[in-house]
Amino acid sequence: MITANDIFTISSQKQFEKIALKVFRFQHENNKVYRDFCDFLKVNPQQVKSLQQIPFLPIQFFKSHDVVSNNDPAQVTFTSSGTTGMITSRHLVTDVSLYEESYRKGFSQFYGNIEDYVVLALLPSYLEREGSSLIYMVEDLIKLSNQPESGFYLHNHDDLIKKLTELDEAGQNVILIGVTYALLDLIEKHQFNLQNTIIMETGGMKGKRKEMIREELHEILCKGFGVSSIHSEYGMTELLAQAYSLGEGIFECPSWMNILVRDPEDALKYVDNGKTGGINVIDLANINSCSFIATQDLGKKYPNNSFEVLGRFDNSDIRGCNLMVL
Repeated sequence: MITANDIFTISSQKQFEKIALKVFRFQHENNKVYRDFCDFLKVNPQQVKSLQQIPFLPIQFFKSHDVVSNNDPAQVTFTSSGTTGMITSRHLVTDVSLYEESYRKGFSQFYGNIEDYVVLALLPSYLEREGSSLIYMVEDLIKLSNQPESGFYLHNHDDLIKKLTELDEAGQNVILIGVTYALLDLIEKHQFNLQNTIIMETGGMKGKRKEMIREELHEILCKGFGVSSIHSEYGMTELLAQAYSLGEGIFECPSWMNILVRDPEDALKYVDNGKTGGINVIDLANINSCSFIATQDLGKKYPNNSFEVLGRFDNSDIRGCNLMVL
């Protein structure tokens, strides 16, 4: 049996691969949706000896199936955002303590002790709906910060501008985590010159503004907040782990998460480091669901296991992943 301790104490690539293969066999045996998908691809689990041989479940399955690896009731169900009438993803989490351990340990791996920061959150489109895994995480980080100044902001930009300016001028370390369009709205209202604040963008425009390339977006945000770099968080409804970028759009994974980049023309092959393809995520914390997910994001991987997100496939079916007949 694989335990949380096995997952969260991984310290080498060799150990990661060993546990990933164990998780693959466990999920093949216990997750009917994933097993049917593997059977469709004619994959024999006994012949899978490397990460590259593991089948990655297309993320769209979370819109049409309950992707679970046990019979326990869901403690929480996370749902993706979507425009009216759109089918959204559902992630049934049967042990929410794994999610909590994943984001708490992940945060501390990149940023140290949460109590060193005031956490301010500007996440209107997430706050205005039910079932956001991001809100669950940020709400918990706000509590764990033990800082009375930490909290959420919705459309009260004037209050946030005042609070952010006061805290920064007092020398307090602050993390402002915001959905991209709301951060742009904020700097259109006020130009900052922040010395002690990390700006972390998450999500995108959510249909509120036109999409922008990262370099242009980060340049505008750096100028507006008076900071030298913009941090980013990479997570999704269907995962329990997050990757973080401390600047330049280059993400790093916690030790229980990794990515592979698949060939955009053939979903069962992989491209070399530095070449663009579809992002496949291995999230070992997601043991009770599916740890091997083919996302709709495009990106590049680099030799030190860092990666870059370059955009998304369009809404048409990903070539080679059109296996929704199951």
